[in-house]
Amino acid sequence: MSPRTVRVVVLLIVLAMVLGALGVAIVGLTGGDDDPGRSAGSADARPEAAPPTPPPAGATDPPEPQLAPYYSQELSWEACGEADCATLTVPLDYADPDGATIDLALLRVPAADPDERIGSLVVNPGGPGAPGTDYAERSGESFRDPITDVFDVVGFDPRGTGESAPVDCLSDEELDEYLASDPAPDSPEEVEELVDQVTAFGEGCVERSGELAGHVSTVEAVRDMDVLRAALGEPELLYFGASYGTQLGATYAELFPDRVGRMVLDGAVDVSLTSREKSLQQAAGFETALRAYVEDCVAGGDCFLGDSVEEGLTRITDLLDEIDAEPLPTEDGRELEIGSAFYGLITPLYGRENWPLLDAGLEGALEGDGTVLMLLADFYASRESGRYLDNSAEAIFAINCLDDPASVPVADVPGEFAAFEEASPTLGRIFAWGLVGCAGFEPRSAEPPLTIRGEGAAPIVVVGTTRDPATPYVWAEALADQLASAVLVTREGDGHTGYNAGNACVDEAIEAYLIDGIVPEDGLRC
Repeated sequence: MSPRTVRVVVLLIVLAMVLGALGVAIVGLTGGDDDPGRSAGSADARPEAAPPTPPPAGATDPPEPQLAPYYSQELSWEACGEADCATLTVPLDYADPDGATIDLALLRVPAADPDERIGSLVVNPGGPGAPGTDYAERSGESFRDPITDVFDVVGFDPRGTGESAPVDCLSDEELDEYLASDPAPDSPEEVEELVDQVTAFGEGCVERSGELAGHVSTVEAVRDMDVLRAALGEPELLYFGASYGTQLGATYAELFPDRVGRMVLDGAVDVSLTSREKSLQQAAGFETALRAYVEDCVAGGDCFLGDSVEEGLTRITDLLDEIDAEPLPTEDGRELEIGSAFYGLITPLYGRENWPLLDAGLEGALEGDGTVLMLLADFYASRESGRYLDNSAEAIFAINCLDDPASVPVADVPGEFAAFEEASPTLGRIFAWGLVGCAGFEPRSAEPPLTIRGEGAAPIVVVGTTRDPATPYVWAEALADQLASAVLVTREGDGHTGYNAGNACVDEAIEAYLIDGIVPEDGLRC
């Protein structure tokens, strides 16, 4: 598993109907159109962007002379719904800037108060693989008014994602099968099936995406970010990155330290870890979140999972085993198989406010109906009405495997069970089997590995949440130690990321930093 997006995503209308019928309030998840990055709306209703001004001297200077055409390009913004859209041209391969190019999708929501506008705040919601244009388009939900009043919020779909030359690895039918398959095989036949699917996934990326599959690394996306900064006319990058977006930001600080402006890295990734170390610590993070969920249920009295935390966790484990043995029916005619049940289980753990969704999913499954858990799994994978709204489920695979192609041989996976089950008694084996994930992916990045320190960068604010399931708090502590200029802000609580999560102390510290340049005290706990 890899850190998943913090983006505000589209909640399926049918899910709202099902949960509404059960009397479950849906908090923090909003409805939207089929294409959330390009919602319909009146262009007249949107704030007008400030008229373009010549970029400050040096803002468009390229790091290498042959990149000058990219750094000097002017963006042509056009109204798209209540926002503005444009494309940014970048080289497919930065080692060959005169060769093939790709276009990146951009979306801008102008500052609500143009007279007080500070500049362009580039945002990324994570993934890797989540379309940043969606995040920006819903900036009014992801960011509070003090931010949206004074910044043009600019989102970009990183290369290989969304509408920016998206990688393609599987057909929708094949992806359905992959996501539904058993993530913790317990027979030789199931192991063989897992290996076949992983291999087909990796081979499919090359067959269906060609040369692009080898050029969607984090480092290349970060080089794109500096081209975007120049095209926006900003001498320094003003940036808010969440989840994997923190890895983009930290890498930017290493490659372009003198271009770092005010930068917030929320839900931080420890960029020093191997893929195995990330998986092990993330397994522990989801176990912590799941335990907190069950504790809350038990504390409320009359918990449908049992009278104690251990009883509740055992009931969930037994339910997963039952679904593995016999998939559950759902209202749309599909069967809830164990892979989808796993994604349905972890999706609501990203935010405490969404625990009622997990109640509904588990209660339904315990009664023999997999509908709600299946809808939550679809929600995780951006699947709606039989199709995928974006390629995030494929992009996360290609980007992670290009960044770190390490893969544990199948025969060695059982040797990992003890460590992973210690970290997560409930989900440990699923995370252990995930270590084979890059076995079939052959492209290799030409970018050399980085030791990320960001020496010479302006102060960077790293934010961590103590019971964050997807990016464990220890990752925020580690990244704050690794970045030379970082300060750490801690949110005590549940859920993924810390800003705009109901904690005024965190929100005000981040807003004072982004708006007024007031750097929070290192070690601030909220």
